[in-house]
Amino acid sequence: MALYLVSVYRPIGFDPAPSLDAGAHREIDQLNDEMVAAGVRVFVGGLQLPSTATWLGPEVPPVTGDAYLDGFWVLDVAHLDEALGWGRKAGIACRALVEVRPFH
Repeated sequence: MALYLVSVYRPIGFDPAPSLDAGAHREIDQLNDEMVAAGVRVFVGGLQLPSTATWLGPEVPPVTGDAYLDGFWVLDVAHLDEALGWGRKAGIACRALVEVRPFH
């Protein structure tokens, strides 16, 4: 088994109210249930808005761009193709851009 990070990204200025209705929340809950039933979900977490972040580091400016990390799953799966399958489902349920990346 291998660990993969499945990250959900949102555009800066994203307003969740019109996009993440009750149907979307239900789909995300169903995806979480499916991951648990498959025995692949290690951890899941949603994050507050970027304005709540505190940046630390020597002379390192905050990361800026067109998108921010909104939430993520850590999955323990057999191979990349399985992780990509879960990532595709996450993108559909969250209605968002998703990145799938292996841990070292």
